[in-house]
Amino acid sequence: MSEPSAETAIRAQRRRTNKLIADHEAERLRPFFDADIKLIAGDGTLIRGADAVVAAFDGQFRDPTFVTYLRTTESVAVDGRGERAAEPGTWVATWRGPRGDMQVSGRYLAVWRKTGNQWVLESELFVTLA
Repeated sequence: MSEPSAETAIRAQRRRTNKLIADHEAERLRPFFDADIKLIAGDGTLIRGADAVVAAFDGQFRDPTFVTYLRTTESVAVDGRGERAAEPGTWVATWRGPRGDMQVSGRYLAVWRKTGNQWVLESELFVTLA
């Protein structure tokens, strides 16, 4: 069986991360992050390293009003060597509020790096727009 294309593999990784976030499984997200990941949250906060990113998710998941973050891939562009890729898209965060669900949304750019047969997140930038 042949290896899936980089785009197919990265889109599958994104679906898996979306599911783990919806299930509030912070520790299970760890294998998707490079140990030195750099994540800039929608408010501009820089989070460095897989431990810190997992801890940030865990803190978010402890909020009883938090529902999920949903990232929707628009495209995947892969470098000529098949080792790095850029994934732009849109994101929506949802919380339960006393008057119904509340949402914050925006755009993101994720940088993926191939490590062995696995694509991991090297960096992510989230920009809050609404």
